[in-house]
Amino acid sequence: MKPTLLVLAAGMGSRYGGLKQMDGVGPSGETIIDYSIHDAVEAGFGKVVYIVREYFKADMEKAVKEKYAGVKTCDGKPLEFVFVTQELDKIPAGYDINPDRQKPWGTAHALLMAKDVIHEPFAVINGDDFYGKESFKILGDWCRRHENTEGQYCIIGFELENTLSENGSVSRGICYYDEKGILTGVAEHLDIAKAEDGKVYGDNSVTGEKHVELAAKALCSMNMWGFTPDYFAKSEASFHTFLKEFGMELKKEYYIPYAVDVIVKGGEACCEVLSTPSKWFGVTYKEDRPGVVAKFQELADKGVYPTPLYK
Repeated sequence: MKPTLLVLAAGMGSRYGGLKQMDGVGPSGETIIDYSIHDAVEAGFGKVVYIVREYFKADMEKAVKEKYAGVKTCDGKPLEFVFVTQELDKIPAGYDINPDRQKPWGTAHALLMAKDVIHEPFAVINGDDFYGKESFKILGDWCRRHENTEGQYCIIGFELENTLSENGSVSRGICYYDEKGILTGVAEHLDIAKAEDGKVYGDNSVTGEKHVELAAKALCSMNMWGFTPDYFAKSEASFHTFLKEFGMELKKEYYIPYAVDVIVKGGEACCEVLSTPSKWFGVTYKEDRPGVVAKFQELADKGVYPTPLYK
């Protein structure tokens, strides 16, 4: 069994519009997502599902299939690609929504768009984050271990100090878990940055505490998850409850941590927290771009990735 990689790309229209995908940050113009696909294939994934918006689906599909035409899975078969769309009106019938709302319903809503095309354990990533080879290997191994099981989820936790930007503060969901490594909650922290004293501080949005010292080694979510396919039915049931309560709100979103929390607290699943040694990076600020370009050049120079990545 080869697991599936689900890529959240519906919020990336400005980067994927027309024939343009994301900015080329690799030595030969590779995008961040190019590296994720490369690492996922090495980790044994066999299918990639993109969540996109309808207005750039055709251009995105054409560009992706041209770029990855020669990519083979670990057993020599062509890597499979599927594209599904997330739109504001793709919700269960019978719910009223705010007529002024323009954006779809968030990351957990995006996952539900793939419920008819994924029937095996699967991983979820953001399209514009670099997660590292080790993270994909951990997640691929987890997915294979949970073939034919239900109610088993996981989150890849990155050490907080490995996710900071040198050019400004960030927001991160810090993972809390029990002695068995089972997730008990994700608390959003805002305005996180390393201070002059070398310590990391941030604002806890749950408790309202400001400038709280945070453990540099605390594990946080970078939206890299693993799910058994029963997640879809459980999340869809939770989405009905969400729409009843928040359907008329203008900006409320159905996020993955929210959906997982509802499912776990309802006793329908458990979620492991898996630590990765990888260092995350991405372009949070435009000032981050030169540093990201330098990091990929360094990885190429060390032979971690071939250049060009795809031929």
